[in-house]
Amino acid sequence: MENKEELQAEEQVLQQDTDNQTVGTEEITPEVENKEASQLENLSIELAELKDKYIRLYSDFDNFRKRTAKEKLDMIQSASEGVIRDILPVVDDIERAVANAQEGEISEGVTLIFNKLNHALTSKGLKPMDAKGDVFNPDLHEAITQFPSPTEEDKGKVFDVIEKGYYLNDKVIRFAKVVVAN
Repeated sequence: MENKEELQAEEQVLQQDTDNQTVGTEEITPEVENKEASQLENLSIELAELKDKYIRLYSDFDNFRKRTAKEKLDMIQSASEGVIRDILPVVDDIERAVANAQEGEISEGVTLIFNKLNHALTSKGLKPMDAKGDVFNPDLHEAITQFPSPTEEDKGKVFDVIEKGYYLNDKVIRFAKVVVAN
């Protein structure tokens, strides 16, 4: 029986120790919880800031990559611009020669050369402007002179083209020199 009494006494002591620990834990818990909640809140704010920085950095890098790719493509497309610009007066001269040439072998030869040159330049992205009859646009045309319009509907339109304008890959490399009806 003594064992039973000793066991009961030990159980009571353990129960009191457990109760004391529980009471002590309950008193500390609100402070610890507030501290942990504060730390958790700070960590979540820091995580949100780091995520935002990461997203912005990734976006900046992606924009940089796209911009450099576009600049590289533009550079490749416009690399021949200077050479083509220098060749355009020769194209104009050959075009006038073909228009004014009389029938014969020389005329056919010049026409063939002109067609071959025109095809080569077209394959490099050169396109002539078709300005006659269009509304005058200072972004595309250079007005050489103006004259009174024969009809009301022709006012402000290109009446004649003195020198053709050209696009190279949709970029104007030479403005069309035109006569505008006023």
